[in-house]
Amino acid sequence: MPVFEYTALNVKGKQISGILDSESAVTARQKLRSTRLFPVKITEVHDTDKITAIHNTDNKKNRRFLPSLHIGRRIKQSELAMLTRQLATLVGAGFQLVSALDTLLPQTKTPALNKRLAKIKDMIVEGQSFAGALSLYPETFSALYINMVRAGETSGTLEIVLNQLADITEKQQALNSRIRNALAYPVLMAFIGSVVLFLLLTFIVPSITGIFTDMNQTLPAPTLFLISLSDFFKSFWWIILIILIAIPIVLSRIKKTKKGRLLIDKAVLRTPLTGHLTKKIAAARFSRTLGSLLANGVSMLTALEIVKNIVGNALISNTIEEAAVKVGKGQGLGASLETSQIFPNLSTQMIMLGEQSGELETMLSKVADVYESEVESAVLGMTALLEPVMILVMGVIVGFIVLSICLPIFEMNQLVM
Repeated sequence: MPVFEYTALNVKGKQISGILDSESAVTARQKLRSTRLFPVKITEVHDTDKITAIHNTDNKKNRRFLPSLHIGRRIKQSELAMLTRQLATLVGAGFQLVSALDTLLPQTKTPALNKRLAKIKDMIVEGQSFAGALSLYPETFSALYINMVRAGETSGTLEIVLNQLADITEKQQALNSRIRNALAYPVLMAFIGSVVLFLLLTFIVPSITGIFTDMNQTLPAPTLFLISLSDFFKSFWWIILIILIAIPIVLSRIKKTKKGRLLIDKAVLRTPLTGHLTKKIAAARFSRTLGSLLANGVSMLTALEIVKNIVGNALISNTIEEAAVKVGKGQGLGASLETSQIFPNLSTQMIMLGEQSGELETMLSKVADVYESEVESAVLGMTALLEPVMILVMGVIVGFIVLSICLPIFEMNQLVM
């Protein structure tokens, strides 16, 4: 569909510039008038680079005048999924986009999201495209979200695209929630256990072992080790606290650098337990997102450029980038990914099968279903194993403490007898 660059006046007489898709200059003028804009100049744009430059310039201008709207709490994925689902329902029911946004505004209780939604509606009224308005808020709407909306606007299938976006967001949110819920109990147990052991070693053990040291008796090796460990915790607990606080801060700083993030992500993939799980999560995200983008008319190379930023691992992202170069040279996607040996074999085989059968989008959806199910099963299995292991470790530690305290008592009883 042709793209037109326009200059128009709004109802307040303010001059506005932008771009829009339309079948002809006449229909472009009609579109502008329907949004209460009065066209002054309309020119068809043939150069794709120029269209991108205009779009980016408009975004920069809007960002300059709207710094305060970027400040606020982060929008939850669950809120975004609900908004997308409601918007898809209203558009499917025949509401114009502006009317649908007007209907949703009073129902949006989160102030930050409400402000963004109001501004997006105003920009659409002024002649901006829906995708262009969304791109002003990259911290709320991802590149995937914006590009799928743009594809839906271009193809006239915005309702279908919004429903698919809601499905993707809800599935990712559900998977993340299941993983968090499965790990909540082991993490809580580990925290409580660590606090109890710290209190034992810092306060309880010294008061008991002090009796043995006052008796000037030769103590068994386990008891001496326990006393030394207790003295260390009692004297240098602040060092341990500083280390525990410093580790996540240092890791966060390292991860902000390109080389540091690559090293950490490599280590994660090489760790026996987390490595396989990370690969499966990345394969599920990659397949679900790529399938949705391709199904909505986004080109393969553009889709790969978007998908590489959502897999959550720098090494896997680099693998996708390398695969995109090979795809650009005419090689198949499945074969390009297989050479890296990062993606699971089943995923690359299914992708190659989808390419051969011409059902790549459907096959990518099946790959996502398979690995989302495997991730959930793996997490549940790991947490089921973690609980008895943690109980066993805690039992061994407490047993060692009890044995170290009881051994001198047994020796004293033998001397008395």
